[in-house]
Amino acid sequence: MSLYRLLLRSLHHHHNHHRSASASLTHHFHTRHPTTTSPNPNSTPSIARTYAFSSAEEAAAERRRRKRRLRIEPPLHAIRPNPQYPPARDPNAPRLPDSTSALVGSRLNLHNRVQSLIRASDLDAASYTARQAVFSNTRPTVFTCNAIIAAMYRAKRYNEAVALFAFFFEQFEIVPNVVSYNNLINTHCDEGRVDEALRVYRKIIETAPFSPSHVTYRHLTKGFVDSGRIDEALNLLREMLNKGQGADSLVYNNLIFGYLNVGNLAKANELFDELKERCVVYDGVVNATFMEWWFNQGKENEAMESYKSLLDKNFRMIPATCNVLLEVLLMYGKKAEAWALFAQMLDNHQTPTVQAVNSETFNIMVNECFKLGKFSEAIDTFKRVGTHPKSKSFLMDVAGYNNIIARLCENEMLEEAEKLFGGMSTTPDVTTFRTLIDAYLKVQRIDDALRLFNQMAASGMRVVLSFGTRVFSDLISNGKAAECALILIKMGEKDPKPDFLIYDVVVRGLLNEGLLDLSKDVIDQMMSMSVGITPTLQNFVCEAFGQAGRGEEIEEVLNADRYAPLRPPSRMTGPPRTTVQQPLGPNQTSGQQPFVSNSRFNQMSGQQPFASNSGYNQMLGHQPFASNNGPNKTSEKQPFVSNTIAQQQHFGNNQMTGEQSLGPNQTAEPQNL
Repeated sequence: MSLYRLLLRSLHHHHNHHRSASASLTHHFHTRHPTTTSPNPNSTPSIARTYAFSSAEEAAAERRRRKRRLRIEPPLHAIRPNPQYPPARDPNAPRLPDSTSALVGSRLNLHNRVQSLIRASDLDAASYTARQAVFSNTRPTVFTCNAIIAAMYRAKRYNEAVALFAFFFEQFEIVPNVVSYNNLINTHCDEGRVDEALRVYRKIIETAPFSPSHVTYRHLTKGFVDSGRIDEALNLLREMLNKGQGADSLVYNNLIFGYLNVGNLAKANELFDELKERCVVYDGVVNATFMEWWFNQGKENEAMESYKSLLDKNFRMIPATCNVLLEVLLMYGKKAEAWALFAQMLDNHQTPTVQAVNSETFNIMVNECFKLGKFSEAIDTFKRVGTHPKSKSFLMDVAGYNNIIARLCENEMLEEAEKLFGGMSTTPDVTTFRTLIDAYLKVQRIDDALRLFNQMAASGMRVVLSFGTRVFSDLISNGKAAECALILIKMGEKDPKPDFLIYDVVVRGLLNEGLLDLSKDVIDQMMSMSVGITPTLQNFVCEAFGQAGRGEEIEEVLNADRYAPLRPPSRMTGPPRTTVQQPLGPNQTSGQQPFVSNSRFNQMSGQQPFASNSGYNQMLGHQPFASNNGPNKTSEKQPFVSNTIAQQQHFGNNQMTGEQSLGPNQTAEPQNL
């Protein structure tokens, strides 16, 4: 009975201290060890349990169970051998080329800038920009290098394409990818240097971390066939198949074309049968080769039989193959069959499932209409849509618009060209503007040319040197010098800056017409943008302003120090200072401590000051270019500015650490040349 009384008293005491209505008797046993004795001295001492389990083994088992429940799996490196030392990279392993994830940030901006220059046909500036980026912190990716090399190849500037490959991938060790090698092989093959192309192919196999692609074999087989070495081209085909490459119809087509040209029809048919066995999806391009060969042999029946056999198989041909068939049919007078094929392609164009036509398809048929003098039919063809219920209209790209606008301008149909230009479903590019501006100037529609040129400048498109000087010269000769100055100033506000020769044409035109104020504004922009001015133009400007009695005015513009520090205010508020202090910088207010040269928060030790608005042809840390420096000149030249001294140190809020700021009565002493 005493044990029961003790339990009740302990429970009541626990309830009074903790105010816990939910505490149970079992919980009390697990959490408390009653040690109080009975108030009756004659009663026996209470029995206290030290754990809530029947045995020590049961308690240990419960502890192990709880640990297993709370256990966290060890990290992977804990079970690896030598977790402190990851396996070292093999120094002999080849480096991998950039992936598309490298096109981010400043490298993506550089790539887009080079691409915009390529689209503007300013390949010299694009090449210069990409080459100078190698010396900066923003190194070009392999995709940027491939873009300018491919552009040089398309412009048939083969030697420059080869030189750029050596510059990027050999001299500065940017890792090339298979597209880089394909561009080089294609360049060598078009130049007839097939042995050099074969050497590049062997280099890919020996050193590259990837295998040649089917495009590599296309270029090589075409080069060997064009050089009359068809047996070596056949060996390359066998080598391609032995390396596990799939049967490529264009590689077979190159060989079939070669054997047909040498009159070996049996070997051509043998390769064609082999292609049918190996190729999973045949695109029909070989049939066009056979058709053209039969037409050249004067056997129209055999040519048309080959064409009909292709159509009977109901292949889903890609637009490129159908375009080749259209060209062959139109070339050899099969007009009805060509128009029937074109109508079938339009009916099969059921996007997004099937794309049966492209802009080149429309260009072929539109050019055929212009060739026959059917101008209205050409416009109707350009807008034509398939008659099938599921067929969709083709969303024309800028290349298709450029083609028909150029054809209309060639035939002096400017009104129709203007209508198409105004109704474009895509953004016009540089070629579109150039075509229309040249057409306006040709028929002496100066105001329309000026309006479109102003629109082109406002859109921020690149105006290349040859086009810019020609258009500005024509406009100035027709009394539009003032308007040209405004357009040029607008162009100079955006990057990349116009070439200094464009400024030269406009400034001379303004001075010849006596527009000194506008010419002064243009010259001021030239100096502020570090475009550069030649001594010849500078003498011409000084002479023109001197004759008008404004020589000192233009001398101030030409000799203005754009990098001089701002003078401190003449009057300073606040309590008088007893110590000699440095003058206030341009970012200080009265009463603040001056920023001394070795404690400015925005300076880095050893950093040279930079011009704030250099042109496109200046890179980080380079001197501004002289006015006779084109985009391919080196950066060691000094500008032809009368107040600019070579290697002059600029003093301002971007001084190098350790220099003292100049006082209000001090001047910087430039170094003598």
